Amino acid sequence: MKHTVVIGAGQAGASLVAKLRALGDTGVITLIGAEHLPPYQRPPLSKAYLLGDMPVERLFLRPEAFYAEHNITLRMGQPVDAIDTAAQTLRLGDEVLAYDDLVLTTGSVPRRLPASIGGDLAGVFTLRDLSDVDAMQPYFTAGKRVVIVGGGYIGLEGAAVAAKLGLDVTVVEMAPRILQRVASAETSDFFRDLHAAHGVKIIEATGLERLIGEDHVTAARLTDGRELPADFVIVGVGITPATNLAQAAGIAIDNGIATDAFGRTSAPHVWAAGDCASFPTHAGRMRLESVPNAIDQAECIAANILGADKAYMPEPWFWSDQFDIKLQIAGLNTGYDSIVTRRTDGAVSFWYYKGAQLLAVDAMNDPRAFMVAKRLLAMGKSPDTALVADPETELKALLK
Repeated sequence: MKHTVVIGAGQAGASLVAKLRALGDTGVITLIGAEHLPPYQRPPLSKAYLLGDMPVERLFLRPEAFYAEHNITLRMGQPVDAIDTAAQTLRLGDEVLAYDDLVLTTGSVPRRLPASIGGDLAGVFTLRDLSDVDAMQPYFTAGKRVVIVGGGYIGLEGAAVAAKLGLDVTVVEMAPRILQRVASAETSDFFRDLHAAHGVKIIEATGLERLIGEDHVTAARLTDGRELPADFVIVGVGITPATNLAQAAGIAIDNGIATDAFGRTSAPHVWAAGDCASFPTHAGRMRLESVPNAIDQAECIAANILGADKAYMPEPWFWSDQFDIKLQIAGLNTGYDSIVTRRTDGAVSFWYYKGAQLLAVDAMNDPRAFMVAKRLLAMGKSPDTALVADPETELKALLK
C-alpha cells in the first residue's frame, strides 16, 4: 500500500494530510513532527495565547482524535535525522521508514543573536514556537522592562501584548523605520503612532551593539552608546527556511527548498510546501511566509500527489493584530512607486500602485477594503486611484 510521509507538523503538514484524506487517498499517511504536541496554529502565540486569552487546546489545528479517526499516524517529538532519496527512506533514530511520496513541510527557524554579543544569555527569547512563549510568559508581569530587538510584525505584536500587560516596552529597529522591509512609510507611521499612544518607546535607525549580563541579561547596549535596562529581551529579527535536512539529502536549495510549479523538488517523489519552500512565479522565484500560503500550497500538492498536475498560483494575504487594530494585507507590494490613502469612518487603508497597476493593500480595521482589494487582485483589475482615494466611492462598485 502506498505510503505518504510528511515531515513537519505545522500548518502546511497538517493541511496536507487532511486534504489527502478529503480527496479520497486510502494509502498509509504518516505525519512526523519534532514537537511533542499535535499540529497547532502559530499566529495566536504572539497575540491571544501570550495575553493569556487562549488555552493551549484552542491552538490545536484539529482535535487530536481527528488524526486517528482518519487513519493518519502522528509521530510527534521525533525529529528526522536523515533522508535517503535514492532508497526512498528516512531515518528516525534507529528506525528506518520507507516512503512512496515524501513531503517536506519543515517550516522556518528564527534568527538568533550571536553568543558573542550575549545572544545565549538567560532571559533572551525568540518568539516562534509554543515552547518559546511558555518560557517567556512568566516575565510578562506589570512593571518588567522588556527590550524588543526588531521592529517587524512579530516584534510589534509582542510589544503590543507587553504594553497591554503593563510592561515597560522599548523596540529597537536598526533600519530607518519599523516595518521597512514589508510596508510603506505610511503604514510604518500608522503603527509607530499607535504604539506611542500606548506607551511603547520605539528607537529607529539604531542597532544593537550587545546584550549585557553575567548569566542573565540585564541591559542592551545600542550602537549609539545608550544602555537600556532590561529584565528580558525578545529577538524578532526574521526567520530562515528550515532546509538543513533537505540540503543534507542533496535536494536543491534556492531561497528555501526549490520546487517547480507543482511542488516537486529536485529529488524524485519528494515535494515541499510552506515557509521552507520556494516556487516559480512570473515575477521570479518566491517564498511566502504566511498561513494562507502554507494551507493553499499544501492542499495543491496533496492534489498533485494524487495526480491532479495542477500548478500552484498564490493569492498572497496576511494579517497582524496589535492593540485594537487588525491589519489585513492583500497582495505583494514589491516594486510599488505610489501610495493611495483611503480614510472612511475611522478606518484607513493604503493602496500600493506601480504606475496604474494595483499591487497590494494594507487595511487597518477596514475589512471591506481588504476583501474588495483581494478580489480586485484576483481579477487582475486596477481601479482608478482618484476613485480609491474618494471616501464617497462605494468600494464594491470597483469590482464591476
